[in-house]
Amino acid sequence: MSTDKKYAAAVQMVSTDQLDHNLRQAESLIKIAADKGVQFILLPENFAFMGNNTPETISVAEEHGKGKIQETISRLAHDLRITIAAGSIPILDKTGKARASCLVYGKDGQEIARYDKKHLFDVYIKASQETYRESDTYNPGKNVVVIQTSIGKVGLSICYDIRFPEMYREMHEAGVEIIIVPSAFTEQTGRVHWEPLLRARAVENLCYVIAADQGGVHTNGRKTYGNSMIIDPWGRIKARLEKGAGVIFSEIDLDLQKKMREEFPVLLHR
Repeated sequence: MSTDKKYAAAVQMVSTDQLDHNLRQAESLIKIAADKGVQFILLPENFAFMGNNTPETISVAEEHGKGKIQETISRLAHDLRITIAAGSIPILDKTGKARASCLVYGKDGQEIARYDKKHLFDVYIKASQETYRESDTYNPGKNVVVIQTSIGKVGLSICYDIRFPEMYREMHEAGVEIIIVPSAFTEQTGRVHWEPLLRARAVENLCYVIAADQGGVHTNGRKTYGNSMIIDPWGRIKARLEKGAGVIFSEIDLDLQKKMREEFPVLLHR
């Protein structure tokens, strides 16, 4: 890849209930992306652990700033000299529950941002008889987070957040250019909603969208949709991975984005 351009990668996984196995796979995929010369890597939601129930998830949750998951991603960011957005990690809070936290590590291995998932997935999907109650395990976050990175101004979100467009509008107060969406989107809802939602967020915000999803059948029996993708501000899909573990890449062209926003000033018209 050209050294004078900016590139991002999205990692897709099929995470299990074995923490060490998942971390080894994440490390392998991160190194594949780093070898391609990207500046920014996004991991999926729950990349380090997909358990069967709340007690299992809480058992691997970490205190903020320490623990095997955080130390692994910090080390990789430092050693590979790359920015890594660590999908979501269960971070303990004082209530005994956790926060689903997207932690971002800079090239020096230091944490540069934390976003706690605001919208928790508490739903019953009748067609597949699936019930999800994230609020049994997690407490919601409160803040919208936009950070300056080596590829531009990145707005942090996680999975179910993608259904709440007002959250992304708020990011424009901080000049958002790229939206990240680490996810573990269900197979049932993913088939009909995943791509339309991602492309809508890209088009209406004239933003790049980087979406790293889980993509397969997990040890807990859950099926996730996959189709990780990187989308440009005009809603065009630049890269996609349908199923299984792997990595996708795309250039992030902020000059092109600026031109689009000047020629089609919908953000000013709002």
